[in-house]
Amino acid sequence: MPGAGVQGRADVTGRFISFEGIDGAGKSTHIEPLAEWLRSHGRTVRLTREPGGTDLAESLRALLLAQPMDALTETLLVFAARRDHLQRCILPALADGAVVLCDRFTDATFAYQGGGRGFDPTVLGQLEAWVQQGRQPDLTLWFDVAPDVAAARRAAARAPDRFEREDLGFFERVRAGYAERRDAQPQRFAVLDAGQPPERVWQAVLHAVQTKAEAEAWW
Repeated sequence: MPGAGVQGRADVTGRFISFEGIDGAGKSTHIEPLAEWLRSHGRTVRLTREPGGTDLAESLRALLLAQPMDALTETLLVFAARRDHLQRCILPALADGAVVLCDRFTDATFAYQGGGRGFDPTVLGQLEAWVQQGRQPDLTLWFDVAPDVAAARRAAARAPDRFEREDLGFFERVRAGYAERRDAQPQRFAVLDAGQPPERVWQAVLHAVQTKAEAEAWW
């Protein structure tokens, strides 16, 4: 990994890392520590989330989490938010050489709308192609945990939003949706056992990032 002198170098390439997992998996616990760790090694870091990351996308997020809608409307709003997020936040940050850490990206759409809602994966794939034009994360950290464990964590932490009120069967389908994405694109996925204590999950996060960086000569 780089030393403190790397930040600001013109030849440093931006990298895109997404954090994925069902609600309550614990991914949000580790995204800020990873940002600080990367900064301590000389990298500029942009923290963001989906849906969200821009004023428009955050407005769409508020609708998605609160308003009832069918699966098609939900999917179209998610991809509209993603398009603005990519154009105004993610791609400019990568062009500037930053490491972008994003709490969810398109794998969540295939998992939640595809797996959870049962929405047509062919349509999702077409929307993905139109909106992203081939842009995928360089590394996806999938925080995998049993839905009942995640449900207990959510209940202890906060009032549920529209998605978090879904039953365990929904989250089992979401988890299966993530597994399908991992199977389809294994080269960019690191699967983390998020049922472990947080300190062990954090070590797994670091290991996954370091391994990917070394294998692909990120820095």
